[in-house]
Amino acid sequence: MFLGTHTPKLDDKGRLFLPAKYREEVAGGVVLTKGQERCVFVYTAEGFAEKARQVEDSALPARVSRDYTRQLFGSASDEMPDRQGRVTVPLALRSYAGLDRDCVVVGANTRLEIWDAQAWATYESEHEQAFADFAEQVPGVLG
Repeated sequence: MFLGTHTPKLDDKGRLFLPAKYREEVAGGVVLTKGQERCVFVYTAEGFAEKARQVEDSALPARVSRDYTRQLFGSASDEMPDRQGRVTVPLALRSYAGLDRDCVVVGANTRLEIWDAQAWATYESEHEQAFADFAEQVPGVLG
């Protein structure tokens, strides 16, 4: 399970330190791909294989499934963290997510998400009320 919020910097070569606490979990490689709201999703290799199974087993209409799989798999890049725990974010994904220097890495249960720091701040402020509302709509689940 990936948790927490971390604030690494993207270096000039497009590399980013993944949180040290997950270094062992990601040592076997990661898959980076487009995420919703213009962030980059980071899965372990096993996590991405599970995501692929979920997509394959979904009951989505054929057109929706094709559109989604083209985006998810077409933008995916398997990467191996270096000895220092840095992973290269491909240029296409950096451009998609607007990643420049200041980034935020968010733990999102089964994946990490890489956000531009300003985009994350905006997202958080815009969705705070929805987070509170959801907790009230689902008693006993959240909060």
